[in-house]
Amino acid sequence: MSLPEAWLALRDRCLISSRFRDWAAAFPLTRFIARRNASAIFDLCNGFVYSQVLLACVQSGLLEHLRASRATLAGLAAILQMPADAAQRLIDAAIALQLVQRRGSDGQQALYGLGAQGAMIVGNPAVLAMISHHALLYRDLQDPLALLRGQLPSTLLREYWAYARNGAPSGLAAEGTSDYTALMAGSQALVAGEILAAHALGSYSCVLDVGGGNGQFLRSALTATPGLQAMLFDLPTVAHGSRAHFDATGLSSRVQITGGDFFKDPLPMGADLVTLVRVLHDHDDEPALQLLRAIRRALPPGGRLLIAEPMGSDGGAERVADAYFGFYLLAMGQGRARSPTEICALLTAAGFGGTRELTTHVPLQTRVLLSVVNPY
Repeated sequence: MSLPEAWLALRDRCLISSRFRDWAAAFPLTRFIARRNASAIFDLCNGFVYSQVLLACVQSGLLEHLRASRATLAGLAAILQMPADAAQRLIDAAIALQLVQRRGSDGQQALYGLGAQGAMIVGNPAVLAMISHHALLYRDLQDPLALLRGQLPSTLLREYWAYARNGAPSGLAAEGTSDYTALMAGSQALVAGEILAAHALGSYSCVLDVGGGNGQFLRSALTATPGLQAMLFDLPTVAHGSRAHFDATGLSSRVQITGGDFFKDPLPMGADLVTLVRVLHDHDDEPALQLLRAIRRALPPGGRLLIAEPMGSDGGAERVADAYFGFYLLAMGQGRARSPTEICALLTAAGFGGTRELTTHVPLQTRVLLSVVNPY
């Protein structure tokens, strides 16, 4: 047995032993570690309850109301349409999670306002939308073993992401794509600034955003980069719906919109940069490689590909990529979060090289890889 493995085996024996745990909790030099570990285990056990408290705070309108003004228990109970004792229970739980905090009194009753976490959440429409959307994920995870074993006939997330269950996604009607397109636009709004801060687009003449949804990222890019031209490619109904958003922002003259299926139809030519924003992780390895090869064919020599999405297995984002997205994409029915190393392997197989990771402000939220077309 190697020295590292021997050390881990000793660690396991100690942590399994109730006598050792009792000693560590009492000994002054290890007490803080024992308490920290106990708190972490408690959070693992109760994380689902925390998420349900958050969902209740959002769906009931509690956070939105406190955004406008402080309120008493009686006032909140009326707004939440629940008995005062139930409202107090929700408020107390929200206070414990820093979603709400006590803000003085009106002389007779305590007043409540937003907590630090609540203020950050309520000020971000994209996060609010994702919290509400997670109600589907929670229901799909009621029996995680059945999900892992492939024993569920269907999932709510697979039904929601229509292209994941449709063999011919280019034929989807607008009602089959509108909800998830809006949700995707919100998630792209979260990361557009991160991407543009990591890699300014002023040196490019035209950017093609593949799977660009309603154009949220491209509108941010065009606004930040005068003179840049753009192309958007997505399913026909999604691409058609994006036109109104560009018209509303006065950017329609700078964008070419094309509808199609990137697994079947050729991508538009003429861009010197292609962007994939939260797209690659939605697909398994073979389809992902097929997509990257299609992008390779659409780019000129020296053209570049920018990939932005959560990435796992290294860089400190394991909880988001490997735990959250691992199970989210399983419920969705396809895709997986990859590490930069795994994505680089796919890029190499597709004909790209010189791949490097760009620095982002919040790698937990998104990481960015930039790759160059290899010569034939």
